[in-house]
Amino acid sequence: MKLFISADIEGTCGICSWEETEPGGTGYERFARQMTLEVAEVCRAALDSGRVEELLIKDAHSSARNLIPDILPEEVRIFRGWQGAPGGMMAGAASWADAVAMTGYHSAASTDGNPLAHTSNRQNHYVKINGRIASEFLINAYAAAYYGIPVIFLSGDEALCESAREICPNIETVSVSEGAGGGSISVHPRKALAMIRQGMQRALERDLDEYRIRIPEHFVVEIEFRELGKAQKGSYYPGAIRSGSRGVVFETEDYYEALRFLFFVL
Repeated sequence: MKLFISADIEGTCGICSWEETEPGGTGYERFARQMTLEVAEVCRAALDSGRVEELLIKDAHSSARNLIPDILPEEVRIFRGWQGAPGGMMAGAASWADAVAMTGYHSAASTDGNPLAHTSNRQNHYVKINGRIASEFLINAYAAAYYGIPVIFLSGDEALCESAREICPNIETVSVSEGAGGGSISVHPRKALAMIRQGMQRALERDLDEYRIRIPEHFVVEIEFRELGKAQKGSYYPGAIRSGSRGVVFETEDYYEALRFLFFVL
């Protein structure tokens, strides 16, 4: 089995401030290390299972240069930086992976499950797909499903894990924190690592077909921006229409076209 891991940081254990998410910020080095340790536990559980032969990790936060390679098992390959294509946080998974795991993921923009809740960037109030508030998990889970790849594991905040199970009822989720207004309540970081390893072990005990989801046949993608100018510019994307003063809407029957829209407009 070939396992693809998409790793973010805003859903890592204990994080609660934007300053902690970027190089130079107070606490960044600590949480980049925690992000890496959480990924490492997924890798070790996968390798120990005997089912996974290859591992590709996508560093999927900000500069995509956050993971500390020396902490990771030697068997992995790491995709750092951005491809500059609609694959985004899933770049490298298509036509390669047999299964996907996601770590450090977070709640969507306009929700309160994480003090760092957002979708792709901090320039929008929300993104919706077919009327549902879209997290990065939802966008990327649909991307995996588009290529026939099951998403078997997710770690992050509790609210995101709850919403993920609505989309993928059988997905193995590990909640390491929950939002509390502008703060977060988390488990101990070492306990989080043990929980993640155990969760990934459970995920690999089941048949991959149990994790498959069926994506919709038609997509209505809505973005509500914080600034008028972003909506104005986005409305010129081919097929997009303006919705109110700050919104843009795009419809398609091909999810790749939805991803392309998000890549250029969001």
